[in-house]
Amino acid sequence: MSLQSEFAHAERAALVTVVEGELVGAKLLVRADGRSEGTLGDPDLDARALAAAEELMWTERSEKRGELFVDVTFPPPRLIAFGAVDYAADLCTLARATGWRSYVVDPRGRFATRERFPNADDVVAAWPEKAFAQLGGIDRATYIAVLTHDPKLDDAALDIALRSDAPYIGAMGSRRAQAKRRERLAALGFGDEDQARIAAPIGLDLGGLTSEETALSIMAEVVAVRNGRDGGRLSSARGRIHEVGA
Repeated sequence: MSLQSEFAHAERAALVTVVEGELVGAKLLVRADGRSEGTLGDPDLDARALAAAEELMWTERSEKRGELFVDVTFPPPRLIAFGAVDYAADLCTLARATGWRSYVVDPRGRFATRERFPNADDVVAAWPEKAFAQLGGIDRATYIAVLTHDPKLDDAALDIALRSDAPYIGAMGSRRAQAKRRERLAALGFGDEDQARIAAPIGLDLGGLTSEETALSIMAEVVAVRNGRDGGRLSSARGRIHEVGA
């Protein structure tokens, strides 16, 4: 059973192999939906393997855990830009350049066209509920950027995103617009803890002025969040620049 050959990074999964002890060589394949194939030959080992696989396939790290080696594979992360605006086009260009899959969602069909977003993996002209369902839902490797500036569109997207496992939800708008949005979201039942998940205003403070520079600040924040960083300057950082793999 070869995880790399079977999935070739097309599916999120983990192959757990016993590398020490009497059961050396036993393998258990765990998929993102919880299904598993095989056994390590011991119920306690299987339970530990399932827990480690569930954790590591989403943190996207292969790692040795005691006598177990957890080898994970995963597709590129997804960035969904809600709002068929110029920023979204530049964001898709940067996403593709950095190995991400990007998608543009907007119910306004005259704007949400493949011609306007040639670097997007897909463009969906639909309201958020239908669009997110069409894209397979929002999981722990799906990052959301809300860009339309239109409350009825932005709020519809945020309503769904805040009820999901998305690790990043960013929203564009001035600080005054953000204050009004907080009031509207509160009326929808989202408290301070829920709303604290929204990165607003969206992006890192790069001082960018153009559409391209704004997209860069958004993409930089998304990458920082994915890697557990705050996006500060490396010259001011302490400790290792890069994590050391297992």
